Amino acid sequence: REIFLLLNLGGNTERKASSLFGMRLFLIILVKERITMVKVTLKGGAVKEYDDNVTVAEIAKSLGGGLYKAACAGKLNGRVVDLRTPVTEDSEVELLTFDSQEGKRAYWHTTSHIMAQAVGRLFPDAVFAIGPSIDQGFYYDFDLPRNLTPDDLTAIESEMKKIIKEDEPLERFELEPEEAVKLMKEKGQPYKVELIQEHSGKGEKISFYRQGDFVDLCAGPHLMSTGKVKAVKLTSCTGAYWRGDSKSKMLQRVYGISFPKASELTAHLEAMEEAKKRDHNKLGRELGYFTTCDIIGQGLPILLPNGARVIQLLQRFVEDEEQKRGWLLTKTPYMAKSDLYKLSGHWDHYKDGMFVLGDEEKDDEVFALRPMTCPFQYQAYLNKKRSYRDLPLRYNETSTLFRNEASGEMHGLIRVRQFTISEGHLMCRPDQLEEEFKSCLQLANYMLETLGLAEDVSYRFSQWDPEDKDKYIGTPEQWDEAQSAMKRILDHLGIEYAIGVGEAAFYGPKLDIQIKNVFGKEDTLITIQIDQLLAEKFGMEYVDADGKAKNPYIIHRTSIGCYERTLALLIEKYAGALPMWLMPEQVRVLPISEKFLDKALEVDRELKAQGIRSTADSRNEKIGYKIREAQMEKIPYMLIIGEKEVQENVVSVRSRKDGVLGSMSLETFLEKALTEIREKTK
Repeated sequence: REIFLLLNLGGNTERKASSLFGMRLFLIILVKERITMVKVTLKGGAVKEYDDNVTVAEIAKSLGGGLYKAACAGKLNGRVVDLRTPVTEDSEVELLTFDSQEGKRAYWHTTSHIMAQAVGRLFPDAVFAIGPSIDQGFYYDFDLPRNLTPDDLTAIESEMKKIIKEDEPLERFELEPEEAVKLMKEKGQPYKVELIQEHSGKGEKISFYRQGDFVDLCAGPHLMSTGKVKAVKLTSCTGAYWRGDSKSKMLQRVYGISFPKASELTAHLEAMEEAKKRDHNKLGRELGYFTTCDIIGQGLPILLPNGARVIQLLQRFVEDEEQKRGWLLTKTPYMAKSDLYKLSGHWDHYKDGMFVLGDEEKDDEVFALRPMTCPFQYQAYLNKKRSYRDLPLRYNETSTLFRNEASGEMHGLIRVRQFTISEGHLMCRPDQLEEEFKSCLQLANYMLETLGLAEDVSYRFSQWDPEDKDKYIGTPEQWDEAQSAMKRILDHLGIEYAIGVGEAAFYGPKLDIQIKNVFGKEDTLITIQIDQLLAEKFGMEYVDADGKAKNPYIIHRTSIGCYERTLALLIEKYAGALPMWLMPEQVRVLPISEKFLDKALEVDRELKAQGIRSTADSRNEKIGYKIREAQMEKIPYMLIIGEKEVQENVVSVRSRKDGVLGSMSLETFLEKALTEIREKTK
């Protein structure tokens, strides 16, 4: 319409030409703007248009100053990115604040850089290793001329507060690998040089972040400036080998935590003090569940009678439940020749985590302790020919496994080098896969609910990393097929899960049931995996209804996970006061004096005859002392025997949970106690 009016303008020709030129210019600019705009779909579904190359930070700012200030990172088409990342095409964008785990990690990662900058100012000769965010805060490994003291941590913390106040912007830049190596050599940072040289073969530029006078090798993401960090506390300093290798130099690892508000930091520190009281590494030793010994080695705990009894009870419970659900028990060797692991792929993909017995260059046969049971149970399947009618075939085993964990990763019973696990492998047809996966998940959830851990877990769909194909066996097509099958099953079952790219086993995707210890450190408790690759490698076949030989799907699963880790989590969950059915000692009989010892022993014998784990305290101590000691040891019930109890043929009952219950007949108490045990009351 506007062009038509211009073409019919009256007046001189010069004016008409000028107007036409202006309109053409306007149309050119308009078309160009239309072409270079991008559509951004925000969380919740709202769609907005922005100029091409708009950054995630600019999008946050356009949505409000409050959101911009709170933003720690972004998620661009499902991938966590830096706030400085440009959006170059129509995309889905989510702003990540400290309320999200990804936002916390960016916040803590920036704080680790602030700590490194502070250390560099206080120790000019400092050599920097790595400084990641972790589940609860951050750490940085330093090579320093002397050991740090508590006063040093205070000084570092003070310097960090100065850097925060300076509000230095963090600037990201990239260099070619040769330039990156040169920069880090000039700065005297050999650990960074090593990391760059390892990465340089990927043909990518090397990224760095600069804040003031500090430059660090880093992929990000990071906050926009140091001033975004508000409250910080350095919590501890420990030794850590470079890259977890005991043959490398011992570095100093400084841990810390930070929050957007001082009140949040205070609440966290108070929670950590409470957590220390529940820490299984402390409480488990005090209550006689386990101990460790330097002469035996790290990650090799000794289960004391209390701990051994609880694990025995768990194993019996699990094996009996698995038998009810159609699982067949196997017992396989603790070690095998390297040939088995080469066939399974563990030798190529997991050898560094195995205990190898022998020298490949000198010995005719080299053995290794097993890190998992799957290739052993496959031999049970291969024991004879299988028909489609034989499937599903479910093998379970209480397996002792051995994994050469890095020394810096050892922690009480949660991460050890020898452990026992409720392992199982299920061979099935494709049409049985979903139902069998569902039954494995139902078994795992039943275990969690019975133990009282169900409310503490989350689910992670662990997928392969297509950018790092060397970690895995199989083709991209096979991985897509396996992951699509698992996604379809999980979605159909209505499982809410996070996605963990790069967390899959080398042979297949997993559903990992994750749980945090009392300090917030997350570990995998239970795993269920779909595998369509190893059956073919091992020649595992069944004859289908059409007469053709086919490879079964394999489901790898645990029902309760690692028993040692489960024991640790139970100690922390219940602060040592385990449910009665799991307590190594369920009842303690306390005679008021030696005069009533015979009656106490008689009661103790009757309790034992009914299957209750009881003891009679025969020591010549005051009754108050005996009661306090039983309370400290978390004994569920105390039966007190005195003059009145003997005369009336009753027992005086004290409950760990409900206090004094008064006098009752032994038969009445037995009925109450046995019901609680039978029903596995929490």
